[in-house]
Formats: sequence, C-alpha cells, structure tokens
Amino acid sequence: MSSSPTPNAIHDRKAGGFSCRFCSQHLKTTFVDLGMSPLCQTHVAPEQLHEGEHFYPLHAYVCDHCFLVQLQEFVSPQNIFGEYAYFSSYSTSWVEHARRYVEMVIARFGLGSRSQVMEIASNDGYLLQHFVAEKVPVLGIEPAANVAKVAIDKGIPSTVRFFGRETATAIAAEHGQPSLLLGNNVLAHVPDLNDFVAGLKILLTPGGVITMEFPHLERLMADNQFDTIYHEHFSYFSFIAVERVFAHHELTMFDVEELPTHGGSLRIYARHAENAALPVGSRVLALRQRETDDGFLTLDRYRGFGEQVKATKRKLLAFLIEARAAGKKVVGYGAPGKGNTLLNFCGIRTDFLDFTVDANPYKQGKFTPGTRIPILAPTAIREARPDYVLILPWNLKDEISAAAAYIGEWGGRFVVPIPEVRVL
Repeated sequence: MSSSPTPNAIHDRKAGGFSCRFCSQHLKTTFVDLGMSPLCQTHVAPEQLHEGEHFYPLHAYVCDHCFLVQLQEFVSPQNIFGEYAYFSSYSTSWVEHARRYVEMVIARFGLGSRSQVMEIASNDGYLLQHFVAEKVPVLGIEPAANVAKVAIDKGIPSTVRFFGRETATAIAAEHGQPSLLLGNNVLAHVPDLNDFVAGLKILLTPGGVITMEFPHLERLMADNQFDTIYHEHFSYFSFIAVERVFAHHELTMFDVEELPTHGGSLRIYARHAENAALPVGSRVLALRQRETDDGFLTLDRYRGFGEQVKATKRKLLAFLIEARAAGKKVVGYGAPGKGNTLLNFCGIRTDFLDFTVDANPYKQGKFTPGTRIPILAPTAIREARPDYVLILPWNLKDEISAAAAYIGEWGGRFVVPIPEVRVL
C-alpha cells in the first residue's frame, strides 16, 4: 500500500496550484467548504478588539489519488505553534487517558530504566510525567516554547523544536534513538507530512515502536464532527490513508486500536518494515478491510458530507433562535479549536452566547477568534445562572457536565451541538 510522492511535491501556491501534501496530485474534489475562518487559537486580547483579524478559507479537499483529506496551508507552523494557547493538562480526563496509556505500553513492551521514550508535541508534560514517575527516561519534543517551559518546570526534559528529518537526525545524535516514539494529536498538525514521517523512520531505534493517536476520519464523517476541521489541522486520516503514508517511508502498521477520545480516534502502532519480530495483527487487517468495504477508496464516499454539515448548522441556529426568542440566557463552556470552527461557520456571536468560559487562564479575559465572544473563568456560570450551557468541546461533555453539575440548582441544562443539537 504505497504511493510515491514526487520531489518537491508538497504544494505550490505561488504557481497557483494546490497539490496533495502526500502524493503531489492536483486537488480538485471538495470534501467540505466551511467558508472563511481565523486561526482557532488566536484569541483576541481586549486591546486588540479595534483591530482586524486574518481570515483564511476553511475548505477541505480529498485527494483523488491517495484519498487523503486535507486543508491548504496558508500559515506556517512557526506562526501557529511558536506560542500556543492549548495546555493538555487542563483536561483531567485527557491526563487520565495518558496515564492509562503509559501503564499499558510499559507492560506490553517491557519498558524500564534502560529504555528511552520520546514524545513529539509533548505539550506541558501531561503524558511524559507518568513515565518519569515510573523511572523511564524521557525526552519531550515540543515546538511551542511557552508550553514546553511548563513541562521543563515539572522536571520533564524537553527540547523546543519542530519535528522532521533534520530534527530527527540531530536528536538521534544528541540523545540516542528511542525504543518508544509517540505523538498524540500531532500528525494532523503537520503540513509537510513526508518530512515528518521520514523523521520518525530516522529517529526510531531498529527494534522500536511508534504509536500515534489522531481523530479517525470514519468517525468524523459518521458523527458529523465538522468542527474538528480547522487551520491548525492540515490532514484528516482514514486508516487506509495513514497506512499508505507510513508504508511509503518503510514503516509498517502492526496494530491499531479504536479509541473514544476526541469523538473517536485511532491509535496506530508502527515499526520498521524490516522488523519482522512484530507481525501485523488481525486488527490491522480487519480495519483496512472495513474501510475498503465502506468505500473509503472511492470518491463517492466523501461526497455529500457538506450537506450533512449545513443541516447541522441550521438545527443549531434554530435552537438558539428559539431559546433567545423565549428570553432564555445561553452561555458557552470551553474555548477549544473545534468551538471556534463551529462559532464562525454558524455565525454565532454575543447575540446568541453571552460569553463562554474556559479553565485555562491563558484564554481567560480574551475573546474568541472571529466571533469576539468574551472568555471568562468558569465561576462566571454560577454568577450568570444561565438557562442553557452550550458545551463547545463536546468530546469532554461528561467531564464538563460533572464539573458544572451545579447548574441544575436553578434548572440550567447542558446542550451539545454535535453530531446534532441535543439538550442533556
């Protein structure tokens, strides 16, 4: 399952083209067009309210050749991730997910004090801290200096770099090669996909294992999760597509798990193609066949998603219009990337949401990109006593509804917008 990119194959906007970031074929088939939107983590400070914002097309295409769903790159990763507003540790359920993963891989692959674990996009140390607690040597590779500093302050060795061939070669020379190389929710953030995966091949020790987690395109489509599409996510992967990318760089998938995180994710396990000690398992064969049978190797499978999205937008706006007409107070919970796609695409501003709240102090006191909705501390909900709380990070609805269960004291109710509007 390979597809061969040509040299200099990424995409050449200067020449007026938009080519697949994996196989270089010209992209012409729309997956979904979400209009114009700002970068999802560029929260607006009060002193910037009189200034304009940059909006970019949020138009996803599917490659006719390799079936990779993707956005065009308008802003460099350095501009997006050089300083970042997302800190993983603010989600307790995500930290617990990371702890369980660490417990599992230590047992499965026999990791210990003589092993080396490296995480790409290690964020604030949310995951590596669990390896440190088990005395397993670690190194975090994180592009955002402000986020990496939090990990370093926790005693987690971290280096501030963007990952690719050059970084992989340098880290292998400086720190050695890891027996486990992992990355959670980073693969979608990579515009130069071939450079990144080639770097994985360079850095991994000969008998080592790679694990990567990312939202599964199959679930995105089935559950109408269009709000997970934003400029910071360059690619959206089916298992078939990601297996093809890794195979081109001589990395073989030997296992895969389907996870409930982020509305439905995959955790892939890869190794060097020449490492026959880890045979390809039945879950790989079954998922590949399931996607094939479901039409993921045909363009017809991707057509029609845009109409689903428009229907969801109409239902959400109808709910908000009816609630406001009845004199109800509605606020948001969370200021995640997916929330900003939803708010901008649906045109939801303070005429529908009085404010939203977020546990991350980095976002509090600012305003949502594009829609300019105030972001307050969670205590604002108790003070406002709203009738409805719209959960923007709907993938964390259980965590959020438990943390803010007190809204029931005055009859308040939670609302989730995806896969369609539902009052909890």
